[in-house]
Amino acid sequence: MERDLTENFRLVREGVQSVCNNFGDDYWLARDTDGVFPHEFHGAMAEAGWLGITMPEEYGGSGLGVGEAAVMMNTVAACGAMTAASSVHINMFGPHPILVFGTEEQKQKHIPPLVRGEEKVSFGVTEPNVGLDTTNITTFAEKVDGGYIVNGRKIWNSTAQQATRILLLARTQKREENKDPTKGITIFYTEFDRKKIEVQLIHKMGRKAVDSNMIFFDNLFIPDEDLIGEEGMGFRYILHAMNPERILVGAEGVGIGQDALRRASKYALEREVFGRPIGMNQGIQHPLAENWMELEAAWLMCVKAAELFDAEQPCGAEANASKFLGAKAGYNAAVQAVMTHGGMGYAKEYHVERLMREVMITRIAPVSEQLISSFIAERVLGLPKSY
Repeated sequence: MERDLTENFRLVREGVQSVCNNFGDDYWLARDTDGVFPHEFHGAMAEAGWLGITMPEEYGGSGLGVGEAAVMMNTVAACGAMTAASSVHINMFGPHPILVFGTEEQKQKHIPPLVRGEEKVSFGVTEPNVGLDTTNITTFAEKVDGGYIVNGRKIWNSTAQQATRILLLARTQKREENKDPTKGITIFYTEFDRKKIEVQLIHKMGRKAVDSNMIFFDNLFIPDEDLIGEEGMGFRYILHAMNPERILVGAEGVGIGQDALRRASKYALEREVFGRPIGMNQGIQHPLAENWMELEAAWLMCVKAAELFDAEQPCGAEANASKFLGAKAGYNAAVQAVMTHGGMGYAKEYHVERLMREVMITRIAPVSEQLISSFIAERVLGLPKSY
């Protein structure tokens, strides 16, 4: 049976919005202030079944596509910005390598607890001296009897303060031992053993309630049964999660921008200067109108990329463009919302300064705008590699 995307998208948006309506501005401002993980929101999303939207029904999920997940994350981001989105984001794409390359036993063991919200997972890929050059990671998993011993470090691990599991990318062969630098990298899904993993919090400009961290592995033992797929093929496996992640980040950027634009338009109608609402002035109107156009165009690219992914068609260019355009449109709208509010845009009670801080991460992660531009130039336009 073909998916009725229009109806599916409507039902998803209405269902997710009904959960979001219980978590207003005061809740998200409090989390921005105290830095406490939004457990109540995460739990409500799990109880309503949304954490498993892309997971197959046999593992407790809804079996829907990345298109529906994009609608969900767009709605979530328009409610609580990146704090809300990041608290549930990894459930949309993180378990994907397990679904595609894991054994049936691994799927049955690991996916349902994530769907039910009983476990939280941290994603261990990036390293301090590596950044996006993933083939140069040095965290090493040495084969021993019954498993592997891991030593090394990772950075920008979200939810490592909360996590019960980690999806970890580590070398099982040194880079110089292979002519192909993508070989010898292995993926594991294992217990977050805090006796062997040290977690150091990174203080940052936004998304305070969803922690980011540097983590250190000191002789962490990973049993053989926590190896995902074939040893040495982890780099190829992790690529399967990258396109959906880019689409979802783009959708989240758009959602934050839509929230910022809504707030700015409302303020422009209410705020009077020189005896007239400031929204009557074209200097206020035109930038906001341009924000709307940018956001709508970015959203259409997100939908196009998601439809291609769900149809198992090539979508690398569209997924990267979704992330690029969604993040920039969201950022531009958030900045303009602050400027529209004038001095009050600098005040936390109007929330737009929080949106501006939180949307910034969509422009930076999980891939830089410069690398996206290089990808489009090389893969779409046929231009020579520049790095």
